Amino acid sequence: MPAGKRDYYEVLGVSRHASEEEIKKAFRRLAKQYHPDANKEPGAEARFIEINEAYEVLSDPQKRAAYDRYGHAGVGNGSGAGFGGFGGFSDFGSFTTLNDIFETFFAGTAGSQRRTGPQRGADIRYELTITFEEAVFGCQKEIELPRWETCPHCHGSGAQPGTSTARCSSCGGTGEIRRVQQSIFGQFVNVTVCERCRGEGRVITTPCEKCRGQGRVRNNRRVVVNIPAGVDDGINVRVTGEGEVSARGGTPGNLYVILTVKPHPFFKRQGNDIIYELPISFTQAALGDEVEVPTIDGKTATLKIPPGTQSGRSFRLKGLGVPVVHSSARGDQHVIVKVVTPTNLTPEMRRLLEEFARLEREQSEQNDKNIFRNLFEKTKDVFQ
Repeated sequence: MPAGKRDYYEVLGVSRHASEEEIKKAFRRLAKQYHPDANKEPGAEARFIEINEAYEVLSDPQKRAAYDRYGHAGVGNGSGAGFGGFGGFSDFGSFTTLNDIFETFFAGTAGSQRRTGPQRGADIRYELTITFEEAVFGCQKEIELPRWETCPHCHGSGAQPGTSTARCSSCGGTGEIRRVQQSIFGQFVNVTVCERCRGEGRVITTPCEKCRGQGRVRNNRRVVVNIPAGVDDGINVRVTGEGEVSARGGTPGNLYVILTVKPHPFFKRQGNDIIYELPISFTQAALGDEVEVPTIDGKTATLKIPPGTQSGRSFRLKGLGVPVVHSSARGDQHVIVKVVTPTNLTPEMRRLLEEFARLEREQSEQNDKNIFRNLFEKTKDVFQ
């Protein structure tokens, strides 16, 4: 680490395992605290530069990975990364003022709302549990949501119907407050959103009696959600425009339905295939049989078990699995046979099994004799 160079995580006051959001929040808080416009104490500008330098590295995944591995040597020579060695903001392209840099880091905050128009409403997350069959074939669910909606009384304007808004006296209707500042970098213009009108240029003289000037009210709304066939546990289903509205206009957010699929009593799922374990008897496995197998469609399929089938063997029923989402294709059903050992034998069953064991033993001994005889004949031929 270069002499006098502090650790970037220490500069922002976060741990080395901090998320991108935690790093961003820490930067915003410190940048506001040490911004030259707000802090006139000695050393505030140098601290602000140090904060920006740390954020530039830790907010970039590639630069952060290099810094975590090699320290300051991995992200430059330590002479003011991000500010061209304090020589003119070369790494920030065409920015002309310190405020431009500040607003770029704070995209989406009050400083940029006037340029981008009304904010988009917040998204809503809703957790929904469905059955195995509903996930396979799709379904339609109606859910109830508490959310912010456009005020029906003022239609989102925030003003009492029949009244008008007035031009903001603080900004003169521009929605911006401009201040010329002097710093070690020279003269620059600091543009901020007017706090009184929140960048709109006009103020409400008579707030709506229903929403109190917000332009939105809290309401419970029933929403129909279409679940496509083939979804799986943990899938997000997006319902566009069914989120919350923002204050005084703007596009509503989206509704994200997070699915949890209940397990099935005997079907299991692997991707778009369905697994079913079929118990069969010892005699069915040895002699072969023809059995009926249940499917997720609610019908049965005929399966032929050949003689001598071993436990664990898999048979495929083509096209009886899970549909592929938004497609006409479909997976398969795999039937895995499990040979069940008989219990609670009757005397007759035991006698027959013992007779079978005797015959099996004789067959094994005869096979051993044949093997020995063949081996002896081959050995004799070699010596002859």
